[in-house]
Amino acid sequence: MALFSRKNDTTPSAPAAAPAVDPALAALTGDYTIDPAHSSIGFTVRHAMVTKVHGAFREHEGHLKLDGSTPANSTATIDVKIASIGTGIADRDGHLLSGDFFDAEKFPLMTFRSTQAEQLGGDLYRITGDLTIKDVTRPLAIDLEFNGSATDVYGNERVGFEGSADILRSDWGLTWNAALETGGVMVSDKVRLTFDISAIKAAAPQA
Repeated sequence: MALFSRKNDTTPSAPAAAPAVDPALAALTGDYTIDPAHSSIGFTVRHAMVTKVHGAFREHEGHLKLDGSTPANSTATIDVKIASIGTGIADRDGHLLSGDFFDAEKFPLMTFRSTQAEQLGGDLYRITGDLTIKDVTRPLAIDLEFNGSATDVYGNERVGFEGSADILRSDWGLTWNAALETGGVMVSDKVRLTFDISAIKAAAPQA
């Protein structure tokens, strides 16, 4: 099921006709709130050249605006509370919150604001937008898979997505590191961000 517009090749002599609107897709149109209890925003980074550290931000909120009839109008926003970071080790979390890394007291939020959405094929999509960390804003493309829609046991209409994006943390001013005696560095510059999103559709306004 296509959620976002597909790029089509057209010839100058025969413009492509507008595709018919899929009724199932059109039914998804509306405003959605990300459900933090059933969503996760995490990261993975290589440590000491030999293993990986996994972490997550436990507090975040966001909204999706899906337009099933004109999917290119769909948007997404996410706000992440940096102080909610967790890697399983308190000392490491404290270091990540310090001025060496996120400087969470001065820059409490990481934000994402979408600017474009496109279908890559089937249920695979790429959402492009602006990621801001420590007041540095740079473009980010997130590859996502649409996991479908369903009505839960409480009557909430839900949609689900999961995906990831690789970034260089130094592009956002996260440059702290330490050299290893055996060569290499303590923390890799490359970080994989992961997203597992469940969002609830807002109730239609009463007439």
